[in-house]
Amino acid sequence: MIVAGSARMLAQSAKNTGLRPLVIDLFADLDTQAYAEDFRQVKSLAEQDLTPAVDYFIERYAVTRVIYGSGFECFPESLHYLNSRLIILGNQPDIFARQLDKQAFFSRLDALNIPYPQVVFSPPDYTEGWLIKPMQGQGGVGIQRYHADAADNSVYWQRFQAGASYSALFLADGQQVQVIGFNSQWSVRLSEAQEFVFSGVSNSADLPDAHKAVLTDWLKQIIPVFALKGLNSLDFIHADDRSYVLEINPRPSASMQLYGKDLLGRHIQSCMGTTLAVQLSETGRPPQTGYQIVYAESDLLIPDHFEWPDWCMDLPKSGNMCRAGQPLCSIIAHPKNSRSVAEQLLTKQQLIINKLERF
Repeated sequence: MIVAGSARMLAQSAKNTGLRPLVIDLFADLDTQAYAEDFRQVKSLAEQDLTPAVDYFIERYAVTRVIYGSGFECFPESLHYLNSRLIILGNQPDIFARQLDKQAFFSRLDALNIPYPQVVFSPPDYTEGWLIKPMQGQGGVGIQRYHADAADNSVYWQRFQAGASYSALFLADGQQVQVIGFNSQWSVRLSEAQEFVFSGVSNSADLPDAHKAVLTDWLKQIIPVFALKGLNSLDFIHADDRSYVLEINPRPSASMQLYGKDLLGRHIQSCMGTTLAVQLSETGRPPQTGYQIVYAESDLLIPDHFEWPDWCMDLPKSGNMCRAGQPLCSIIAHPKNSRSVAEQLLTKQQLIINKLERF
């Protein structure tokens, strides 16, 4: 069984691995349904909404294992529910929750002498140069510039650090780590209150090998401290010849789909106790690939019988209303001729928006 806010990526990976995914998510996109053996759409990932769908799959298919994806940052207690019903192939609920305890997380980084932008857990004396971040956030949603005093234990404050945004996709077995790849990523400004929302990622990162080695060493220290397993990702900022850790996403991330390897199979194996395989060689690296979420620029009704290009994913059903600022679909691009992945993604994004607006 696969459970996520949006489960298309994991359902596709499972299908490609030869598994028969039973899917629970919020959207039931057309391609998610196509990859799924069976699916159930839910209103939220809260326990009360998950329970009927989980009951259905256990009773009908006698399913015993579950992989979770994005969306549980706001519902960590639901992972405890899933763990009471099924065997989780991923980080255990307590380990997942430790990544949401930001005070403990950054204290661990201090102990390991791993740098990060300054954080505080009460309102700073002045607003300039600070961001306010949710404790239980994902994908940059809810991050905004700090404008006024607030007393809210669901947020913390972090110094704004200019620089390029990157991530490292890695596989862990609780003690050891294997870095799958370093990625460039970028955000989009949807509104004044949503300035840093995740927009896209490419499996190309113009970081010197020496810096990649430092980051890999940090991960070697972090993994046993948090006992992380399976596929995870580390977000970091690089500026002025230094890197700064932002957070760990303790679950398969969007960058997983940029790599042609059987990563879901390896995620399952590492969570079941299989020792990590030998480090991949540079010659085995996949071609440069980019993934981007297309956000609606205005309210759009998905027309009947709309023909989506084959480079589009996460396809909404006909008749769905997509509000301005909401994800419309996702696109993927590979380099062709001299055009960069970024140029291709931008062109494809405009093509799909123009095509929808013509209806």
